[in-house]
Amino acid sequence: MSQWYYADAQRERHGPVEAGILRGKFRQNELDLSTLVWREGMDQWQPLSAMAEELQLIEKASPGIDLRADYVAIENGTAATPISLQKADETHSPYTAPASISPGDGTVVGGGEVVYAGFWKRVAAYCIDSVIVGMVGGVIAMVIGMVLGLGMAGIGGGSDAMGAGFIMIQLLTNVLSIALAAAYYAGFHASAGKATLGKMAVGIKVVRTDGERISIARGIGRYFAAMLSGLILCIGFVMAAFTERKQGLHDLICDTLVVDKWAFTDHPEWQQRGLGTVTIVILSIFGLLMAVVIVALLAMIGIAASQFS
Repeated sequence: MSQWYYADAQRERHGPVEAGILRGKFRQNELDLSTLVWREGMDQWQPLSAMAEELQLIEKASPGIDLRADYVAIENGTAATPISLQKADETHSPYTAPASISPGDGTVVGGGEVVYAGFWKRVAAYCIDSVIVGMVGGVIAMVIGMVLGLGMAGIGGGSDAMGAGFIMIQLLTNVLSIALAAAYYAGFHASAGKATLGKMAVGIKVVRTDGERISIARGIGRYFAAMLSGLILCIGFVMAAFTERKQGLHDLICDTLVVDKWAFTDHPEWQQRGLGTVTIVILSIFGLLMAVVIVALLAMIGIAASQFS
């Protein structure tokens, strides 16, 4: 079966897609007869009107009606331009940019193919989110430590009081760090985009198993379930590489899925199975940083060992 490509209003190429998908887009008014299309075997791109018969875009009213003359008239611009009843006073141009389409509009469309987010895409998203949460949490902890530390120094007291004060500061910063991370993950996962900043960057999102958006409460529960996945030697995270629907332990506990951003939408054909450029770049950067850290640690161990020998 031939694979087709088509160009949108900005002349950006899309495809390959099956002929049936092109017919569906045409009947949903996402494509018109001026849209340029191409398949293997064609010398150059042609308007959709020239391929209408091959693609069976327009059904004939009866076997005796020949629409080929209409196709020619449409192609050379002599055919009458149809006007929408709802927008009869507006002038339509075939070059008008299509309306913006967002995967985060909240509409859940079931029945289509679902591409589950792979392990490495999730790792890349987690790396981005960890940097964001770590930087914000570090700034907050530094401010709290400075304010409370200066306050304790002004009050004075014995060494026992100072020790207890520093323990309280540490506990407070730890609690605030956990609260900040829980709010970040739960808030973004329960938002219209269904994804944290890291997941948005790599093109994935978190949903219920039926594609619906998760609630704030479920998002908070999922964050603490993710902590459990990490406490058991990260086995809960690694499970995402082996389960049928790429679910980690925290996903199984909270009835969630991590899927491509176009899953459960009107355009499941736009989902990507590969890693993607952003994922590859992020994994490369963090892999290089880890290699540098490991080499530095080995060098320090070697220096320390040589001094004691």
